[in-house]
Amino acid sequence: MAVTLEQAQRVGYTCLKALLRFAFMVANNLVAIPSYVLYLIMLQPLRVLDSKSFWYIEGVLFKWLLAMVASWGWWAGYTVVEWGDDVKAVSEDEAMVLVNHQATGDVCTLMMCLQDKGTGRAHRDHQLVLLKEHLEKYYRSRNRKWIVLFPEGGFLRKRRETSQAFAKKNNLPFLKHVTLPRLGATQVILKTLVAPQENGTPAGGDAVIKESKSKGLQWVIDTTIAYPKGEPIDIQTWILGYRQPTVTHVHYRIFPVKDVPAEPEALTHWLYQRFIEKEDLLTHFYETGAFPPLQGQTKAVSREMTLSNLWLVGIQSLAFLSGGMWYCIFQYFYHCLF
Repeated sequence: MAVTLEQAQRVGYTCLKALLRFAFMVANNLVAIPSYVLYLIMLQPLRVLDSKSFWYIEGVLFKWLLAMVASWGWWAGYTVVEWGDDVKAVSEDEAMVLVNHQATGDVCTLMMCLQDKGTGRAHRDHQLVLLKEHLEKYYRSRNRKWIVLFPEGGFLRKRRETSQAFAKKNNLPFLKHVTLPRLGATQVILKTLVAPQENGTPAGGDAVIKESKSKGLQWVIDTTIAYPKGEPIDIQTWILGYRQPTVTHVHYRIFPVKDVPAEPEALTHWLYQRFIEKEDLLTHFYETGAFPPLQGQTKAVSREMTLSNLWLVGIQSLAFLSGGMWYCIFQYFYHCLF
């Protein structure tokens, strides 16, 4: 089949754009990550004198790193529309975010979503023994807010067949768009981070109120990611930007942690119910192009997430200026010593 000049030009432009985006991403990482580490080294005295302020600043710097990743997709036209409960109302509370997992781009999508949800840093650890130690030693002491968990334990395409076989053997629902979640990490997080006293209770609709200022995990945010036509975005696409502009849809449901059972059998059933509901949500989305309305609502309301291009440019500029500053500092000391 002959290739027309217009098609060749389009392919050439796409390849050139992908090459330039990749070069920018590499340069971005080469200046941003070392600068982040060097800033933390310089702030070590503050860590001794005022640990709370140190970890607050570290959280802000880390969020800026995530903003740089979010900008790669944002400028390629990979945007997000949010549905369901408004999680901004609990952005400063401690929460566990349960997410379905389809591709490497899910993490990038969450990085974008978290940009306007406060300054908490997300953690993920598959090793349950180390996870508990990590939560007790680092998560709590650093005043983190949200912890993101993919309970399925792997990508949908890799786990679907095994999950369906397990469901058939144990007389569980047949799922196509998600897989049955695993209990381990969820149980460890709840046992480690939930305070013994009762926490918040959502008000009607999207509104959420706080009943107390007590520390401890207060909410479970059930998050469902849906891609148009069920075609997920992977990290390569996010970086190179060769896919046409795409809107990713993210649905939230907020549960008070006091309503989440602690016993293993009851917690397993509760988790299964959440992913069965995800299956229904995704089925509805793929059939209609929208998520269904929340209980008590007659029409589903979506919220288009926007990021400020000026702010993203400012963050990127700060990264490159910081890289130049550290280069000049090291060059000065090098000439002084040698």
